[in-house]
Amino acid sequence: MAATVSHFKKLRVLLLVQQWAVPPEDATATRAKKAEWKTEYDVLTALQKTGHDVKILGVEGELGPIRRAVHEWKPHVAFNLMEDFDGVAIFDQNVVSYLELLKVPYTGCNPRGLMITKDKALCKKILHYHRIKTPGFHVFRRSQKRIKLPRGLQYPLIVKSLIEEASLGISQSSIVTDDKKLEERVRFIHEKIQTDALVESYIEGRELYVGVMGNHQLDVLPVWELVFRKTPDQMANIATRRVKWNPEYRRKYGITSYAARHLDPELVERIQKVAKRAFKILNLNGYARFDFRLTAEGDLYLLEANPNPHIGFEEDFAESAEMIGLNYRDLMDRILRLGIGWKPTSIV
Repeated sequence: MAATVSHFKKLRVLLLVQQWAVPPEDATATRAKKAEWKTEYDVLTALQKTGHDVKILGVEGELGPIRRAVHEWKPHVAFNLMEDFDGVAIFDQNVVSYLELLKVPYTGCNPRGLMITKDKALCKKILHYHRIKTPGFHVFRRSQKRIKLPRGLQYPLIVKSLIEEASLGISQSSIVTDDKKLEERVRFIHEKIQTDALVESYIEGRELYVGVMGNHQLDVLPVWELVFRKTPDQMANIATRRVKWNPEYRRKYGITSYAARHLDPELVERIQKVAKRAFKILNLNGYARFDFRLTAEGDLYLLEANPNPHIGFEEDFAESAEMIGLNYRDLMDRILRLGIGWKPTSIV
């Protein structure tokens, strides 16, 4: 069981990360900029500089190390950066459930919110029920043999994994315009990504992101935008795997992100209001990012809800938080305090 938290600043923090993402002992900020463990390094160093006592634990396919660390070290809180468990994306919710059974406070989203949002089709159904506009969609299960244009949908469509995140499986080929391309891309998701395929209407427009933080009282961050400055006309402006994780590719095509410009204040308020509503509807807590598309006609579509988004230094979430006065250290401390303040029974 975790130690009881009193009103003092310094905390024992158990930082949970993927085994491969544990920064080496000689890690530096310069090395971290191009490393896969950048976010983990950023969070670790920020918490240490804030004055917390941090123990980093790499987790792969065993829960035993978590239990031992909890019983031997008695952390006040676990800072959860797990994106999967044993390579399975939807198992991240089980790690959080385990922390709840151990009675350890943790940062980020609760198991129910993770379960709902990991299944993108279920998430869209819930949003649609609450009259939040989201693109039309269809799910092709891996067991399906026949793949054809779903009733009620029209080309162009975009094909994604039903459960994977971080744009895994998304490329320019994900936009399909005929039956042959649809079947090819669905087969790719089934065979290469090894998940069911989500097919949804492709919405042309501006790509906007909105961060939300809190448990019951929510703070909404400034509207952020992914901007494509030099992409050829034949390329779709979508956040592919290369757009998200390849700096050279971003530089080549002038892809950047910053606070959205030239938006009417009333529109900004509407976008932020939808993000806060979705946060509550989906049973989220801690922090999350919502991905929107805004059409030229002013129609707003919520594409995805992302609990526990990437929070590395100088990444979108941290940059938008800084615009409301939260520098990186303060942001990490705020996330920590939200974790301590969350009660698992709050969603019942």
